[in-house]
Amino acid sequence: MNLNLEKLNGYSVLYIKEERIDAHNSGELKETILHMIEQGEINIIVQLERVRFIDSSGLGALLSGYKHAAAKSGKLALACCKPQVLSMFELTRLNRVFEIYADLNEAFESEA
Repeated sequence: MNLNLEKLNGYSVLYIKEERIDAHNSGELKETILHMIEQGEINIIVQLERVRFIDSSGLGALLSGYKHAAAKSGKLALACCKPQVLSMFELTRLNRVFEIYADLNEAFESEA
């Protein structure tokens, strides 16, 4: 999976550089997020600007990261979701679990 990690404003921002998060790559995403949390990076924003499709395994990988971050008093939030990706969070009601921001600036401002 093509990912980039950057530290910004006290957060670890994980940029997903794929158009799809599905059964073929969600395991790697989950491992990456859990490794970040194990290394002490417990405040994570996953930037989904390039993602056009996410299936249940992708949602599960993000939810697993959310739960692990919360267990360490951290948080995992999402930013830059395309409408079709956001609709998957709404259909599954995971938009009530995750903090979802229009862009990174909104995410940083809400945490200030």
